[in-house]
Amino acid sequence: MFKDTLRVGFMLGWKQIRHASKWTTGLIIFIMMLTFLNLVAVSGILVGLIEGSVKTYEDQFTGNVFITTPTGEKSIEQSPSLISTIETIPGIASYTARYTGGVTVEANYRERRDPKALRDTVGTTIVGLDPMIEDEVTNLSKNIVEGEFLTNQDGGYVMLGANLLEQYSPLGQGDDVGYPTLSNIKPGSRVRITVGDATKEYIVKGILKTKVDEISRRVFVTKGEFVRIAGRTDLNLNEIAIRAEEGYDPALIKRDLVESGAKDIAVVRLSREGLPQFLLDMIDTFAMLGNGISSVGLIVSSITIFIVIFVNAITRRKYIGILKGIGVSASAIELSYVIQSLLYVAVGSAIALFLIYGVMVPFFNAHPINFPFSDGILVAPLSGTIKKLVILVIATLLAGYIPARMIVKRNTLDAILGR
Repeated sequence: MFKDTLRVGFMLGWKQIRHASKWTTGLIIFIMMLTFLNLVAVSGILVGLIEGSVKTYEDQFTGNVFITTPTGEKSIEQSPSLISTIETIPGIASYTARYTGGVTVEANYRERRDPKALRDTVGTTIVGLDPMIEDEVTNLSKNIVEGEFLTNQDGGYVMLGANLLEQYSPLGQGDDVGYPTLSNIKPGSRVRITVGDATKEYIVKGILKTKVDEISRRVFVTKGEFVRIAGRTDLNLNEIAIRAEEGYDPALIKRDLVESGAKDIAVVRLSREGLPQFLLDMIDTFAMLGNGISSVGLIVSSITIFIVIFVNAITRRKYIGILKGIGVSASAIELSYVIQSLLYVAVGSAIALFLIYGVMVPFFNAHPINFPFSDGILVAPLSGTIKKLVILVIATLLAGYIPARMIVKRNTLDAILGR
């Protein structure tokens, strides 16, 4: 019995689809496509605003696994031993080791005539690194906006983060809003850097501007130069950023490091684990906001399907009455309208899926949306997309079944006579 109902329902449904207006069918499919795009893309772009910032933070600063100095310590003890351990752990593509320390940077001191005048200074962090290795891990050289990237031979040169400079300050005239910056600095300018009791003059070789504030508020020199000015007599580091091999789970690298005893001398964490809580809360909030906005489109598309099926069934009620009169079950007739709804959502969703994963996601990955604080991308995880597809299918099937049920359950004789 069920088999016959299914067969008759499919036959009636397919007949109605074949004889339906192509323009109407095309318009409904177009609406379903837009609805599904709305469900996925709106929340995906909103979440992508923050995820883009998270991705940039990982790509340009922390790597996949980030090792830092424990709270209360000046550096990572036994760093040479830790580096030896890192080189034995599988799945690591590359890593960069950094020295860091607090410094004061002074500019325009040669133009200052009055010894009592306010000096043009900022307090910040100096980073000693191997420029070539750093660039292999974080691609920082791509973010040079003026001048050139450091090399290992640049002992008397320094690279400045753009947010230390007045002309690049994200808050405008930095000193006027309590955000200290240096004025009139460009490649070739001289600055004076003080670490503790040591002071040395450097030439600015390049200016580095990124959307990661930890980078754009730092000063960069070579490892050798850092050791000289900071008086670092040991080889203990402060930061190690590790890049995992393509497709390798960074969590496994962290696990191996922890099991090797690295957690006893340093803080070992995945990139996302170091994010501020407010940033993680923003991701959840934006996802909820996107889903709320997308739900409006889902309701509209459901109403559209309901109206189309209802009008279709009303205009064909005499036909429905005749079908019932010759013995076609109500279930088979209802199923025929549900099949129409299923066709609309299946074709529309298939087109939308192609656009999302074949066009939009690759496009936004290659050409992120340029926001002041991040490079926005489209976040569309397959698991989440499938859940939204299931919701859309259920909503559409209900929107097709309910009006069909309303018409079919009417009295057969009244339907045939058009009453």
